[in-house]
Amino acid sequence: MRRRYQAAVAFISELGPKPGLALRQALGRGYGRRDLAADLVAGVVVGIVALPLAMALAIAVGVPPQHGIYTAIVAGALIALLGGSQVQVSGPTAAFVVVLAPIVAKYGLAGLLVAGMMAGVILLIMGLARLGRLIEFIPHPVTTGFTAGIATVIAVLQVKDLLGLTPAGNPEHFIERLSTLVEALPTARVADVIVGAVTLAMLLVWPRINKKIPAPLVGLLAGTLVSLLLAQLGWHVATIGTRFSFDDGGTIRAGIPALPPHPLLPWTLPGPGGQPLVLSLEVLRELAPSAFAIAILGAIESLLCAVIADGMAGTKHDPDVELMAQGVGNLVAPFFGGIAATGAIARTATNIRAGGRSPVAAIVHAGFVLAGVAILAPALAYLPMAALAALLVIVAWNMSEAHHFVHIVRVAPKSDTLVLLACYFLTVIFDMVVAVSAGIMLAALLFMRRMADISHAKLISDEHPSLDEPLPRGVLLYEIAGPLFFGATQKAMSALENIKAPGRVMILHMGAVPAMDVTGLVALESSIAQLIATRHFVILSGVQPQPATVLAKAGLAPREGKLAICSTLEEAVALAKGKRRTTADFMVSGPNPPS
Repeated sequence: MRRRYQAAVAFISELGPKPGLALRQALGRGYGRRDLAADLVAGVVVGIVALPLAMALAIAVGVPPQHGIYTAIVAGALIALLGGSQVQVSGPTAAFVVVLAPIVAKYGLAGLLVAGMMAGVILLIMGLARLGRLIEFIPHPVTTGFTAGIATVIAVLQVKDLLGLTPAGNPEHFIERLSTLVEALPTARVADVIVGAVTLAMLLVWPRINKKIPAPLVGLLAGTLVSLLLAQLGWHVATIGTRFSFDDGGTIRAGIPALPPHPLLPWTLPGPGGQPLVLSLEVLRELAPSAFAIAILGAIESLLCAVIADGMAGTKHDPDVELMAQGVGNLVAPFFGGIAATGAIARTATNIRAGGRSPVAAIVHAGFVLAGVAILAPALAYLPMAALAALLVIVAWNMSEAHHFVHIVRVAPKSDTLVLLACYFLTVIFDMVVAVSAGIMLAALLFMRRMADISHAKLISDEHPSLDEPLPRGVLLYEIAGPLFFGATQKAMSALENIKAPGRVMILHMGAVPAMDVTGLVALESSIAQLIATRHFVILSGVQPQPATVLAKAGLAPREGKLAICSTLEEAVALAKGKRRTTADFMVSGPNPPS
């Protein structure tokens, strides 16, 4: 009984991904003091970048900045502990802004956290079901298009704080939002514009001066100093302290609390209209599309980030383990006030450049952010909103990969360019779910058309390059090339419809047909039946393994005097020489289609 139990456990463990694979691999290869020292330095560097960025992203989503910090702490540490990528750093990312902001507007913070929990469950199931490899089937124009679209939306969202505008409202859709911002341009505040411009300039210039000190640290510090100077001169600049506040035991204080994330029930936080969210099946049903969007975007972003990390660090990630870890992180983080998280390309690249060697660096990054909020919370209240907006503008620009986008438009086939532009504009005008769904569908249709274009067939009655001699008299060769599937079947089999002359041998050569689906099978069976009905002896030749399996399952087998199957074209021609019959022979025996 004990052996059976152990065997069952071993079997189940082989079925699913192994949590913490990356950490176990790193420790198993001989983790020493030098590795720890490198990870400590890298974790601190990434933490310096992640702390203000997490706040900026939470603000862009529409929630208080501390919720972005809690995400970096809880999800960042959990995903690193359980993940399948050795150097990836996870946390809140810019890609989520366009998906999460509408949820906050409609369902409040509580709805956002519940949707994040649901997305975590979806990601966990995807990982356990080993669906990580399926992300590789999303075409490159689709991911490039919606990523550039997300970057455009993020950049436009920052105009409000970057210029210190006071818009009349905050519409949900991009076109209306852009119109509102344009109408609010006369309300721009010079002080915010100055702070934003100084921060933006430092973020652009500093990497050319010194790459060891993170540009966000220098840029935000410069923006804060300019903000303090302008405040001394009587100019008002919006900061985290003036925009956000928290309840400290009945006392309302400015900024963010100097507290670590603490356990809570997400649905008890403010929901629609500031009231607690009433959790029900109807609410879960309404949040399901948003949760699905978060899960799909999280899967795509995290696995793309892991691939990039592998290229930079020379590592190899496990996509299923990574999806499972992302699921656990997104499921647990909302119970500590954290929003959706995924692999962050900018922070991962910073980690690798700073010398990070294992998931320990990402765990140290989470610890540094935790220490930062506990120690620096009062100082963080002085960060200007315009400076954080400038930081997100740079993030959006880097995320867009504008040069790569333009390059694809210039050199890619027209069909790929169509998919790219469609995904871009659908993301900007509608949302990412519509863009990805439409993009994948459009790419699939165009792919089927390409496969149909390369599938062809030709009727040969004399010579064939693979044969030493001409075809015997009364023998026809119909050669099919390319996959025989539903998009290409009609084109490949259409020529057989016009063959009416009876008493001949017809060789259907399938040596260049790598795959066949049920539509191709039905069309092939129909053509064989039609040829036999018109008194032809049919020989199938060169059938490859996959089509042969399909034919075997369909019960298509040789029939004396009507159908034969040969492994090579030469065998088929040799058989055809002995099987040539006259019209009268067929009239006597009578045609019977294959069963």
